[in-house]
Amino acid sequence: MEYRRLGSAGIKVSALSIGSWVTYGTQVDVDRAAASMKAAYDAGVNFFDNAEAYAAGKSEEIMGAALRKLGWRRGSYLISTKIYWGLHDGPNEKNTLNRKRLLEAIDGSLKRFGMDYVDLLFCHRPDPDTTIEEVVYAMSDIVASGRAIYWGTSEWSAAEIMEAWQIADRRNLRKPQMEQPQYNLFTRDRVEVEYARLYDDIGLGLTIWSPLASGLLTGKYNQGIPKDSRFSLPGYEWLKDSLTAERIAAVKRLEPIAKDLGASTTQLALAWAVKNRRVSTVITGASRPEQVGENMKAMDLAAKLDEGMMKRIEEATRPAK
Repeated sequence: MEYRRLGSAGIKVSALSIGSWVTYGTQVDVDRAAASMKAAYDAGVNFFDNAEAYAAGKSEEIMGAALRKLGWRRGSYLISTKIYWGLHDGPNEKNTLNRKRLLEAIDGSLKRFGMDYVDLLFCHRPDPDTTIEEVVYAMSDIVASGRAIYWGTSEWSAAEIMEAWQIADRRNLRKPQMEQPQYNLFTRDRVEVEYARLYDDIGLGLTIWSPLASGLLTGKYNQGIPKDSRFSLPGYEWLKDSLTAERIAAVKRLEPIAKDLGASTTQLALAWAVKNRRVSTVITGASRPEQVGENMKAMDLAAKLDEGMMKRIEEATRPAK
């Protein structure tokens, strides 16, 4: 496993990590979560991603219970969670980053995890109704209290991230350290273009999600939607918007490239994301230890993606004009 600094932070994250979105609480119980997490940890993974909204808090409970079962040293792994969507419908509790909500939310997450602190705390989306200054003060206070080690954002614009960083800099507050954007072969502009100046200017780190485009890049949807896939789960119907004929055709063009490397399209897509040195960690998902093992092979594959292979991948996935 390779370990990368989280942007300019001193902390290091494994280049591949494990996330709980969709699986924990809907497809995976404590025992299965622990089995997959152990397989990842044994392979060198040290970062496990979560969010309060995943399975309405159940995902945090499952991950916390799995960690207690595994009994690892707390210093040997990193845990994240994200706040925004909320668990209740009150006017100050849903789709907001107001100070009251942030302070209550971190306490709720820690209780569900059964932990004293999380390593990374994200603002899960920007909040147009709360000033960025209020958000920065609250997040900085959370870090200062020891309930989180670093704070960052998820799916914020470059302008919003820079504003937050500048406010923190002027006020001598804890600055946002990382962003969690979607990044894969079909979703690239934000990471590669919009955020380009932030990496060097403010030392932004990236913990990217959906490297497989919600499974599309695995090839499992080439012949339709399997009954046990996330595209078929209640509440995730919106994912079907990404299931276009053009993208399926691109996945099929990736298959011979992966075959030439003795790999699957899943491993190829993960290796491609790992290849971007601006990416601190690639968050993967798995419901079984076997899936974890297959995903981890992407680390060795990344070394084989030379300039020629990267060009073939680009050509295979380039949108039709």
